[in-house]
Amino acid sequence: MADESPKANRKPPFPAWLDPVVKIGGVGAGVGTLYVVALLYWGIHPRAMDIGYEPNQPVPYSHALHAGKLGIDCRYCHNVVEDSPFASIPPTQTCMNCHSNIFPESEKLLPVRESYATGLPIEWVRVHDLPDFVYFDHSAHVNRGVGCVECHGRVDKMETVYQAKGLSMAGCLGCHRHPEKRLRPLDQITNMAWKAPEDPEVYGARLREAYDLNPRTDCSTCHR
Repeated sequence: MADESPKANRKPPFPAWLDPVVKIGGVGAGVGTLYVVALLYWGIHPRAMDIGYEPNQPVPYSHALHAGKLGIDCRYCHNVVEDSPFASIPPTQTCMNCHSNIFPESEKLLPVRESYATGLPIEWVRVHDLPDFVYFDHSAHVNRGVGCVECHGRVDKMETVYQAKGLSMAGCLGCHRHPEKRLRPLDQITNMAWKAPEDPEVYGARLREAYDLNPRTDCSTCHR
């Protein structure tokens, strides 16, 4: 006996010929999603993997001279890095602390003097620029034994700062899962020439225990 219930007689909402299209679209969406996730994981985002990016700056500031030869600590200019998510761009006053007396008439420093006189900031060009969907807290890292050199490379040897390393999601996760070889004493955070006194894994393991360090790896840690 045929089923004559309303449910049995109800026509499908879409024509049968549309079924293959929907299936192909679903497969395509799934593959596309996996592709995007893979790109993000391995960091193939222009902002993350722009290794070698070396923009011209409005003032020819040499990190090799200031941080390297003169030994000025990173925190003199990037003075909020221990308390803020951002390393900060130094205000013009920081430059003038020295250059009101050192090379005060230098033509290279004209933009600095103009900025100081007008109160308008110098338009520095950002080098390490993470995508907007990534959250990175500098203070959380430098206060847990991760040195500047781990992400920025040997800035103390750079005449003009450039992006030395890829800032990929895979790299971040690798460090969070196994941070030992990246750790150093807190008083050596800005010392880019520092080397572990023994096997970095062994030394770092002791530091990890001392810092009670258990980095998170869930998505919301960096994507908020």
